[in-house]
Amino acid sequence: MNTLVWVEHDNATVKDATLAAVTAAGKLGDVTALVAGSGCDGAANAAAKIAGVSKVLKADDAAYANALAENVAPLIAALMDSYDAFVAPSTTTGKNVAPRVAALLDVMQISDILSVEGGKTFTRPIYAGNAIATVESSDAKLVITVRGTAFEKAASEGGSASVEAVSGPGDSGLSSFVSSELAKSERPELTSAKIIVSGGRALKDAATFAEVIMPLADKLGAGVGASRAAVDAGYVPNDYQVGQTGKIVAPEVYIAVGISGAIQHLAGMKDSKTIIAINKDEEAPIFQVADIGLVGDLFKLVPELTGKL
Repeated sequence: MNTLVWVEHDNATVKDATLAAVTAAGKLGDVTALVAGSGCDGAANAAAKIAGVSKVLKADDAAYANALAENVAPLIAALMDSYDAFVAPSTTTGKNVAPRVAALLDVMQISDILSVEGGKTFTRPIYAGNAIATVESSDAKLVITVRGTAFEKAASEGGSASVEAVSGPGDSGLSSFVSSELAKSERPELTSAKIIVSGGRALKDAATFAEVIMPLADKLGAGVGASRAAVDAGYVPNDYQVGQTGKIVAPEVYIAVGISGAIQHLAGMKDSKTIIAINKDEEAPIFQVADIGLVGDLFKLVPELTGKL
């Protein structure tokens, strides 16, 4: 089976989520990586070094500069004549592009897979991860998104794939890029952080969130996350949200501060290697998945913990 993998990049480097998608695609067969962007030679060369990638297709066009799904999807659909499966990481961009590709190919998308059980058989979470479904496709072409935390990341070095230039229909005229506001931080990005400190609505407001959570994260060199309730309340930007409608993470250590553990939040972090929960409510659902639980006032416990580090 020939598989085409969508490479998520910043025109210079490849995002970590792509490495997991390459691993998943490798279980299906031969892997070709697609780098679409503007001035994306750096990303194409980086993709060529990924272990397991046999060829890189580079679509360098101003129309693909910001990965607008309306422009990228027709390019991918046209390339799919030569491929049996299209695989994308289950990220914001991947989840934007893949459904449009599936619609253009008139096939059913298989979302957020956890494992490859056969040529057209996969497992994926349902009911916010409380059940795992085994699904089999009967479509001629496969369109798949991959949960990055479920697969090992392919090595970013060691490959020697060839790079081939391709072209597509270009600008569809259906949408245009206006602007982006990207949060800048010296802390690790959530999906690649080995330690994450997350805060919930119990932190009261943005100032308190920063006062309690940030010093602990800085001491640990951790990424900072939040529950949806904390994001909705305006404590932190949307980029920080962990959960079913946020980012799916699986760090070595996940510290949940003042988070009750609603099912939607658990769906985004319960695969973490070690979960530490700090909450004053001993009946909070978060303690059911926590490896270490600390019952008490977070406004006393967290500063004390930070001070001892």
